Amino acid sequence: MKAIGEMTQAELGAYVHSHLYDRGIDVVLSGGAVVAIYTSGKYVSRDLDFVNRYAAKPDAISLAMEEMGFQETGRHFEHHQTEYFVEFPPGPLSFGEEYAIDVAEIEMDTGLLRIISPTDCVKDRLAWFYHSGDRQCLSQAIMVSKDREIDLEEIRIWSEAEGKLEEFEKIAEKLSTLPDSEIDEDAGRG
Repeated sequence: MKAIGEMTQAELGAYVHSHLYDRGIDVVLSGGAVVAIYTSGKYVSRDLDFVNRYAAKPDAISLAMEEMGFQETGRHFEHHQTEYFVEFPPGPLSFGEEYAIDVAEIEMDTGLLRIISPTDCVKDRLAWFYHSGDRQCLSQAIMVSKDREIDLEEIRIWSEAEGKLEEFEKIAEKLSTLPDSEIDEDAGRG
């Protein structure tokens, strides 16, 4: 097994996920790390956000993380061998009002990584854009849609259920056809 300091973000995610899962703690990777993984590093994130699916006790998570050499520092866990840190945002795993999440699995040499699907990653990023006006998250959603196959119709239906169909219609083309240069330029506008 690789040393933690030599692991990529995805490998570290798989290692942490597998260790926790072996101790009965069911988590799924979400957030910016998923964007980084699905865009093959075009987007950079230094954290791994694991959503605790079934309310494992914080003490159990802390113990499992300590077993891997991570130290709790405020809201996250750090390891001296890596620049990546691990957080456990509160559940449930949802995007806006949707709780039926599609979980993908990626098998790596360091273990199994359970991660939200590319389509759900786009929904996650769009939820931040729709409800908080976060244009960086819109840019991330577009980046994922360029690198991975997504279900645009599912995203449209979800957007409508969120009361954001009009906003979706304005960006739908960006999620499917614009070249990267146009994406970056438009997504940065306030």
